[in-house]
Amino acid sequence: GGTTVYFEENPVKENAKAHDSNKTEKPNISAPLKEIKADFLEKNQECYSASAPQSRSKSRYQSSAEKQSQPLVKNDGELQNGFHKMWTLILVLVICVPLLYLLWSGIQGGTSSRRDAEILQEFRARMEKLKNTYRSQDPKLWRKARVSLEKRLNSSHVHLEPAILLLTAGQEAEKALRCLSNEIANAFASSQNATTISIDGVDKAVLDSDAVKREVDTELSSGFSGGKKVAVVHRFESLPAGSTLIFYKYCDHENAAFKDVALLLTVLLDEQSLRKSLTFQEVEEKVRDFLWAKFTSSDVPSSYNGMDTDKLSGLWSRISHLVLPVWPEKGLPLEGCT
Repeated sequence: GGTTVYFEENPVKENAKAHDSNKTEKPNISAPLKEIKADFLEKNQECYSASAPQSRSKSRYQSSAEKQSQPLVKNDGELQNGFHKMWTLILVLVICVPLLYLLWSGIQGGTSSRRDAEILQEFRARMEKLKNTYRSQDPKLWRKARVSLEKRLNSSHVHLEPAILLLTAGQEAEKALRCLSNEIANAFASSQNATTISIDGVDKAVLDSDAVKREVDTELSSGFSGGKKVAVVHRFESLPAGSTLIFYKYCDHENAAFKDVALLLTVLLDEQSLRKSLTFQEVEEKVRDFLWAKFTSSDVPSSYNGMDTDKLSGLWSRISHLVLPVWPEKGLPLEGCT
């Protein structure tokens, strides 16, 4: 006898062998995954290749759209800038034009005011000289005549009607009436570097009424249109009655043909003298009654046709704005006036 020794196989080694056996027999899955990944990448590459032209086309479209939008944006900016400049110009004009107008009006107004002051000063100096020459006249005559005429010497004042003065006298003051009316008219005209229209009723007394009416109309219209500022109608009572209706046109309160002028009418009464004790109102009534009798009497010459009470009433309301009596003056020259 020998002794037989049996060695049991190590369980750990058996487990390791089994594990190695399992490891060898386990299927390899990494290879299919790699194939799937490669296939996915290949398909993705194909999709990218197919979509790339569209992307590039879209990119080019966007680029083109951006380039086209740039001029539009630029044009909008220029348009807004143009509107801004236009409104700025309008605002400047709105502000500057009134200022320039006011400045120009101020310059013109200043020039006009200086000219008016010079004319007024000249007229007053001439009237003062006449007052010292015709010392027999009522002081009210100078004051009333000066106030009435001075209103027409202000060029900035709106003239609504002409100045109408009616001077009257008795037979003894005929010379003074003619001379004084001429002198006052010349003072008014010369202060404005103008001349006087002179109409003599005695020279037209026996003429046809309609013809005289046309003549008087022509003389006054052409004279005033030509720049003359005053008209003297001597011996108004001697004009044919119908012809005097032309003075509706020149002596109207609201619609006179010329508003910045003056008309001096003279009436020589039949009575020898005009009392100085009469008031101006009484003198006016005396002249009115005299013209009524002169123009509407049934025994007047045929040349006085065309006048009636209603027409004469309308005429009188136009020519009787200011009735002034004239007294005789000593020392007046036999011919002409001082």
